[in-house]
Amino acid sequence: METGFLQGNGIEALPQFLTSLAIGLLIGLERERNPSAKAGLRTFALVAVLGTLLALLSDKTGSPWLVIAGLAAIAATIIAAYLNDTPDEDDDPGTTTVVALLLSYCLGVMVWFELSKLAVMLAIGVTALLYFKPELRGISQKLMRRDLVAVLQFAVLTFIVLPILPNQNYGPYDAFNPHQAWLMVVLISGISLAGYAALHVVGTRYGAPLLGMFGGLTSSTATTLIYARHGKSNLAALNLAASVIVIASMVLPLRLMAVSAVVARGILPSLIPVLAIGLLFGLVVALYNWHKMDKATELFIPETTNPAELHTAVGFGLLYVAVLLISAWMVDVAGSQGLYAVAVASGLTDVDAIVLSSLRLFNLGQLNEHQTVIAIALAFLSNLAFKYGMVVFIGGWALARQVAIGFGAIACGMLFGLLIL
Repeated sequence: METGFLQGNGIEALPQFLTSLAIGLLIGLERERNPSAKAGLRTFALVAVLGTLLALLSDKTGSPWLVIAGLAAIAATIIAAYLNDTPDEDDDPGTTTVVALLLSYCLGVMVWFELSKLAVMLAIGVTALLYFKPELRGISQKLMRRDLVAVLQFAVLTFIVLPILPNQNYGPYDAFNPHQAWLMVVLISGISLAGYAALHVVGTRYGAPLLGMFGGLTSSTATTLIYARHGKSNLAALNLAASVIVIASMVLPLRLMAVSAVVARGILPSLIPVLAIGLLFGLVVALYNWHKMDKATELFIPETTNPAELHTAVGFGLLYVAVLLISAWMVDVAGSQGLYAVAVASGLTDVDAIVLSSLRLFNLGQLNEHQTVIAIALAFLSNLAFKYGMVVFIGGWALARQVAIGFGAIACGMLFGLLIL
């Protein structure tokens, strides 16, 4: 912070103090709603301003101990306020308010040291975290023990295993990179885990569109299987099952766009039009089916396995490496035609592995844009055909006729996109 303002009357520092005041008022407004909290609107505002004031004095005197002493004094004061009061059973135990008050002080300090934008962003995040306590508690209570274990496994595999894997190419065609391979596992598991958690948290409150969307993020193939069985056993839910199945498959192009943006951004100009046209055609049919669906139909939450479980992640990693090596070999032996055959075969059961393999080969320069987009599109169409076969054999012809229009629209849109590529 420049010290030139001392040459005037100090008014140049007013914007920093106003920012601190606003931060304290924002966080304090949420705490004011809690009757048992020992600090509210005024206290939080004053503490944030105090942080800026002590940071100013510390900056001018060259003594950082002023900021540290202020932090200790704030902590001691608020803790003493709770210790001197015997809380009732429903009272705030004080830990959250103490931490929030210390954060307000630190945010005030940040404002003086020219970190105002970051401080305001953090203040908004802290306020949201405090305000959504009931929702966060509800989410944690809905997660079962095995789900929490799976999340911890995902964290270990992401933040412990991934960093120690060697980031260099091995094997034939230099196609296998342990770090890159596991990064793909983390990417797909993370997307699937987000859909899995959202599916169980949201439940039936928002109807078929979100059931299909989150089911598609988790696994469109598993969602198709589950709702094909449900549609056959419950004729009243036929339209619901068809809508969820079509929407889950429509999410897959969005998922592929997101994965491509992370893995190989250079492919997006050629890939997005193909996927977007298929998505648009399917959306028209999905909206029509949803309009026909009886809104009173009881919604059904599918039971799906957690995609972040260790055996699921390792299984996908092995599949990805196998498909990658086979794809590289087929490209070398039979050119793009060999890759297309692998895409069709692999896409029957899992689109992610062949898509990531194609993107990896694209990054290595073994495939051009046109070949990569065709391979991804063929894998998607192959998977769509496989899922429709599941609907026919498991859900019966009544459900298959409902799904055929949506799947056909998606396929026609994607083929049209390939023609104009």
